[in-house]
Amino acid sequence: MQRYYGHPGGRAWPDAQSTPFRSDGFWRDGVLRGRSGDDLPLRDLPPFLRALLVTDGTVTKILEAYFWEPVQVDTLEQRFEVATQPVPAIDAQAGDRCLIRDARLRGIDSGRTFATAYSLIRTEWVPEGFRQRLIDREIGIGVLIRDSGLESYREVLDIGMEKLADGEQAVCRTYRIIISTRPVILITECFPLARYCAC
Repeated sequence: MQRYYGHPGGRAWPDAQSTPFRSDGFWRDGVLRGRSGDDLPLRDLPPFLRALLVTDGTVTKILEAYFWEPVQVDTLEQRFEVATQPVPAIDAQAGDRCLIRDARLRGIDSGRTFATAYSLIRTEWVPEGFRQRLIDREIGIGVLIRDSGLESYREVLDIGMEKLADGEQAVCRTYRIIISTRPVILITECFPLARYCAC
């Protein structure tokens, strides 16, 4: 995954890259690249994991249907920070105040973590009621958008692989959520490979 430097949380945000998989959900010879040089052909991923990488629906509900248990969004950390460099994907400039959220999607019955999510949010560009519920950590972002009835669009910007803090390999995607024609939320979701296959 392509990286910027100096963004909050020690992570970096990708530029939009043109790959057929991003837009079509199919890329015959596509390969996921890891930062440590390890590659994984998209054809070798479990079909459900490939579908998760391109979905424009609410991930929590898809995970519940697949794993057949309720999924809880746990907010691990949330804070406001000032961007140290521009983040073009959501039109953020250096000096703009953004809400940063680290979360995990966890099975309530099993306790297993199905995904982690790191979000950068331009709170001043979302409706006030939505913004307050977001700050209050009431529910996950996708469910909040759906329940609020906001018209939105998700655009996948990048896919790749990363090692999680515990050393586990994960398949990741970064996408932005556009609300009322403005890109306001940038999310990187990582899916631990071992949860989805015996790779």
